[in-house]
Amino acid sequence: MGTSAPPQSEPLLVVILGPTGSGKSALAIALAQQFAGEVVSCDSVAIYRYFEIGTAKPTSQQRALVPHHLLDVAEPGQPFTAGEYARQARAAITEIAGRQRLPIVVGGTGLYLRALLEGLFPGPQRSEELRKRLRERAQQRGSPYLHKLLLRLDPEAAAKIHPNDTPKIIRAVEVCLTARGPMSQLWEERGRDPLRGFGILRIGLNPEREALYARLNQRACQMLECGLIDETAALLQRYGEPKSVTPLDSLGYKQATQFLRGELTREQALAATQQGHRNYAKRQMTWFRCEPDVTWLAGFGDDPAVAREAAELVSSRITLRPSD
Repeated sequence: MGTSAPPQSEPLLVVILGPTGSGKSALAIALAQQFAGEVVSCDSVAIYRYFEIGTAKPTSQQRALVPHHLLDVAEPGQPFTAGEYARQARAAITEIAGRQRLPIVVGGTGLYLRALLEGLFPGPQRSEELRKRLRERAQQRGSPYLHKLLLRLDPEAAAKIHPNDTPKIIRAVEVCLTARGPMSQLWEERGRDPLRGFGILRIGLNPEREALYARLNQRACQMLECGLIDETAALLQRYGEPKSVTPLDSLGYKQATQFLRGELTREQALAATQQGHRNYAKRQMTWFRCEPDVTWLAGFGDDPAVAREAAELVSSRITLRPSD
């Protein structure tokens, strides 16, 4: 591991973004080793304990090489909002920078990243009674039903949330009903609390689509071969009804659950997982292309040429504090 990162007039924060399977973690680890950095995960499923294979979390060897933060910080049945992520992630990057280390945020959850960097608007207070009713409605009629409701209440917000993303749909509908107006309008009116005190370098990975899809297909195969179904079975045995455990409804775990219930064959579960990851990668790129000031690199993060490009970008942004 490299020596301590040089002191800076304004601490640098590196953000590595891009679609699932693009090699963000590999690039983050390489940069962390070169620039005395520490990785802050930005993944809405990897925050949960016991979800290992389907999240492609860094291995124990990788975590031994470089300190990682915001992994395994929540119990699977525990609600974890974008706002809570932003609070914990801001504390982590401030602490890392305070030790003269380089914080490197890496992950593909766009809403979490936006909450961290731009802040969330101070929406209306949560209504547990309303949320309970909305969850019951989702269980009875499915997430797409609530998504159609959101489409009527706030078309702009509905366009940004996948029809199967139940937690986000419920929160958006709750805000619309409680505030008596579109959530997207509240964003504009009430403003947000952006991250201050850091110079932010956003590096985006944009591998060729067919190569990315081939890698995602292979990774889904490896997850099954490495025991994703057994891991899911153990989680179901431990927590019971998956509707009460949000990460069990995420990619890979959802299809493994369907296999265990006899709703899909192993081959169908694999094909559905592969398709799900490809669709997710496409949605991620649509989201991240709206991020400001991103320097896009054409290739995978574990490509040595891409790693060199990224290292040059970081080097150019690290400046020594003027001497007294």
